Amino acid sequence: MNHEQIALVQTSFEHVLPIADAAAALFYERLFALDPTLQPLFTGDMHEQGRKLMTMIRFVVKGLHQLELLIPSVQDLGRCHAAYGVLDNHYDTVGVALLATLDQGLGERFTPEVRAAWVSAYILLAGTMRGRMIDTIAY
Repeated sequence: MNHEQIALVQTSFEHVLPIADAAAALFYERLFALDPTLQPLFTGDMHEQGRKLMTMIRFVVKGLHQLELLIPSVQDLGRCHAAYGVLDNHYDTVGVALLATLDQGLGERFTPEVRAAWVSAYILLAGTMRGRMIDTIAY
């Protein structure tokens, strides 16, 4: 990711924060519509799960400018997700759900440039969580 892409992700996420609860609910609605088999992985309070999701995204977004410090935490997060039963192919579904949520939540602010920046960020982070770096994901 370059500095411009990082700035686009960080700036656009600032517009998500005021609607964080609604965005989280929309994300999980979209995720479960795309792959209903994921729903059993989430057994707790979904409102609380949504807050954890937004906290994690905020942490990652803020840390994009210091990847060397962020990567170990993202690797740990990937290991935790694997222990919960998250499979490699689930990351693609999560990426699609995330982009759809951002598209709906940001509206006209989700420009092609902002979308491309989020795709780059997600590819980097999902690859790190998976334990490897990947070149492309088709969204």
